[in-house]
Amino acid sequence: MTTAGRVAGTVALVAVLGAGAYATADAHDVVPGIVTLAPPAPDPAPFPTAPGALPPAVVPRALADLDAQVPPPSSAAVQALVDGLVADPRMGPSAGVVVVDQLTGDVLGAHQPDAGRVPASTAKLLTGVAALAELDPEATLPTRVLALDGDRIALVGGGDVLLSAGVGDPDAVEGRAGMADLARRTADALALRGTTSVRLVVDDTLFSGPAEHPTWDPDYVDMGFTAPITPLMVDLAKLRPGPIAPRAADPSLAAAEIFAARLAEVGITVEGRPTRVTEPADGPELARVESAPLADVTHFFLDTSENTVTEVVARLVAVDAGLPGSFDGGTQAVLRAVGALGVDVSGARLVDASGLAVSSSLSPTLLADVARLTTDPAHPRLRDVATGMPVAGLSGTLGDRFTTSPARGLVRAKTGSLPGVTSLAGTLLDAQRRQLVFVVMADQTPGVGQGAARQAVDGFVTALAGCGCR
Repeated sequence: MTTAGRVAGTVALVAVLGAGAYATADAHDVVPGIVTLAPPAPDPAPFPTAPGALPPAVVPRALADLDAQVPPPSSAAVQALVDGLVADPRMGPSAGVVVVDQLTGDVLGAHQPDAGRVPASTAKLLTGVAALAELDPEATLPTRVLALDGDRIALVGGGDVLLSAGVGDPDAVEGRAGMADLARRTADALALRGTTSVRLVVDDTLFSGPAEHPTWDPDYVDMGFTAPITPLMVDLAKLRPGPIAPRAADPSLAAAEIFAARLAEVGITVEGRPTRVTEPADGPELARVESAPLADVTHFFLDTSENTVTEVVARLVAVDAGLPGSFDGGTQAVLRAVGALGVDVSGARLVDASGLAVSSSLSPTLLADVARLTTDPAHPRLRDVATGMPVAGLSGTLGDRFTTSPARGLVRAKTGSLPGVTSLAGTLLDAQRRQLVFVVMADQTPGVGQGAARQAVDGFVTALAGCGCR
């Protein structure tokens, strides 16, 4: 063998030995390669199940179902309580009362139940029922900004009068939507158009007719019992914080001024002062914010007895029915909706939806029929009216009444109060846990204020709730 041949053979042998050494190292996973002596890898596990995913636990109910076998209280015992109430001098000479068994509709006690009387804020029960019967309880109310011709934009009111002046709170009813949010979204949309300066108009044409009812006391707005009714307000048009505060004379323009200020804070200049359009604005939408659902808004006005919100909701019912968004349209739509549910409204006179007008007239029987509807399983959408009413001694306008009464927590009722007028309408559980519907109306109470008349009514309701009455 030549020297060259011996060299070539040596190189080949080294290569083979090297390859064998690498394969051995590969088999023992010392170096990268496809050969291995390790056991084969297991097949991949299926997609893992999220840990702790368990069916929700059943939350025990605080109260059991009412027992339909429990007998109602005796009519004689209930009538004796009614007679004692209407004879009480604190009630004055014009009182109407009715007590009805919720399950059967039987009248257990009454005094002039079919005579019309001034309802005050118990009239809000009709507005709540009409709203949830005719409108979608989950619907929200939009406040929109539209792009118009040239550099104009329109702020369009859709019925949300609980707007916050700043950032909205997604967990709140009052202030769910905020002007700061609307301004920021508007500025973002304008930036895409290269616009930094606008002229602002406000469109509140959703409603029509007078903003204040001609029969209202002229001081109601200044005293803060209501605002002029428009479909666009910030914080119910209050001029200062607080549950009762004077309201802006023009809520829509006041809201537009606040919106203009929020726009300036995000870099959009508003030229001049906002003005009002007389025809509905039309143009591409730049931004919007949405109110709380209508069911929550209904809870709000029933619990707080808020007059402005009630009037606005009645107008929304009217607009949905093709009627004018006015006082007349609102009351007509509310009575029509309540009548469609089977309640006899033939003798009813409803001048406004909130109960501020002393010329409205409803009977205890009509109010009892409406209250009974809200607890009827055949009308589940109306249950939000029953649950939205104040609870004795615990919430809303009953929060400071029945606080030491055995009826505390057992009564849900809508209050009503005007000069010379005290009313209360709702449901209670008696001592045997039978649900009763009751209405008390007095519209010629003596003296100044309604404290004495309320004490008489609360005493009657407490006795009725504590009645064994067999």
